Amino acid sequence: MTHQVSVWRAAQLLGVARGVLQQLVRDGVLTLNDGLVSTDALLRLYPDARFEESGLLEQVTHIREAAFGKRLRERLLPNQEVLSQRLFAQSQELADVRKHLQHYHALVIRLQTFAREQVQSQPADVVWRELEHTVSKGLAMALATESSDVLAVMDDMLKVMTSHVTVRPSGNEFLVEGHANLLQSGLQAGLKLNYGCGNGSCGMCKVRVISGEVAKTQASDYQLSETEKAQGYTLMCCNTASSSELTLELLEARGPQDIPEQNIVTQVRAATPLGTDTMLLHLQTPRSHRLRFLAGQSVQLGFDMPGEGSTQLTQSIGSCPCDDRNLLFYISRNPQDAFARHLFASNIRAGSKLNVRGPVGEFVLIESSRPLVFAACDGGISPIKSLVEHALAQDSNPKLSLYWLVTGPDGHFLENHCRAWSEALDQFEYELVTQSDAGDGARDIASAMRADLFGLDSDFYLAGPEAFVQVLFAELRAAGVIESRIRAEVI
Repeated sequence: MTHQVSVWRAAQLLGVARGVLQQLVRDGVLTLNDGLVSTDALLRLYPDARFEESGLLEQVTHIREAAFGKRLRERLLPNQEVLSQRLFAQSQELADVRKHLQHYHALVIRLQTFAREQVQSQPADVVWRELEHTVSKGLAMALATESSDVLAVMDDMLKVMTSHVTVRPSGNEFLVEGHANLLQSGLQAGLKLNYGCGNGSCGMCKVRVISGEVAKTQASDYQLSETEKAQGYTLMCCNTASSSELTLELLEARGPQDIPEQNIVTQVRAATPLGTDTMLLHLQTPRSHRLRFLAGQSVQLGFDMPGEGSTQLTQSIGSCPCDDRNLLFYISRNPQDAFARHLFASNIRAGSKLNVRGPVGEFVLIESSRPLVFAACDGGISPIKSLVEHALAQDSNPKLSLYWLVTGPDGHFLENHCRAWSEALDQFEYELVTQSDAGDGARDIASAMRADLFGLDSDFYLAGPEAFVQVLFAELRAAGVIESRIRAEVI
């Protein structure tokens, strides 16, 4: 029997990007029925799909290995209470199916008996004999053992291990895995959720449960009113999904204008040299005051040096919004900037307190299902890295391409990141370019893009020095890319 699943779930089952399946739908290769796709159609397109190849079985097997033990159990499996609730729901569904099958079986037996009696009590009649034969054959086929739909089996297992959450009115979807709460899971999937403290004190992550069940993961200081409780409201940061399917009603940020300015005192976790002229600055926010921002945005970093007063630096965030406590910055040496001088002189070190104010900037991803092309020059890799990580979390684009130009001696200090993305993800590719002049490097990148991408309907994101951005922007426009498809940030 054909099993129907959403495109989002199908991507999880097959281990492909959701954007790839959505492109197949737009191309007419894959047909949807009320927003769902049949597993038969998926297996025709992916005939080599196997349960073992999905990675799910391998993950479960690793859970049994002592070397992974507790860490993987917490990441992949919910707690006992949630797991028991999902298993109970699955058992109820199985019992309902078995009950229906028993009714159908009894109905077919009665019809078969009636047909046989009619044939025996009346003169032989071709129609009655054909009916009795058809019923017998149909019953035998219904009761015969046949191989299970592998994707349907995987879907049933996923419903126990993970919960599928649908957001209204946007229609966005995400999975809840392991011990993660609803807020953590939504942010990791790239959703622009409304929240504040992240620990149950402010109530800003309040949402309404439309269908499904939730289970508390921690106590909260914020108290919902009795009316709110009756209407199904709950806090995302203090609850997880206890049912395999959950639908929530909430409002998501549409863009930078919906993200409030914040002022947070952070602590330096590490200041790590990545080369002669590049430093990785890792800041951590308090648990009760995380930074809410969009990928590609910047903040103002402030440092108070005794006897010298305060110094500030506006810097692009180089990490994904899904990890809102750990903020990464790739800072270039600049003798003219006091903050950079303090950093490279080791005045800013592990344990130092830095003030973070923001976020600011509109160099953010625009919702689109088109392929994405990213181009960075030198320090422009910082906001581009944030955008790439966010796009990968959203998993809604069929292809992502990165071109990174360096003009200085530190080279491509994130080359390992690029390689890891490329090896792990079929839809990601990258090209590293070295050129002493930013403008010449931009022309080299434009030439490579024309060879690979100008036949595609893509969105372009450019970040780097003004000379790089101006030249590449002009090259793209001359090649026929419309201006609304190009977003640029001068670093």
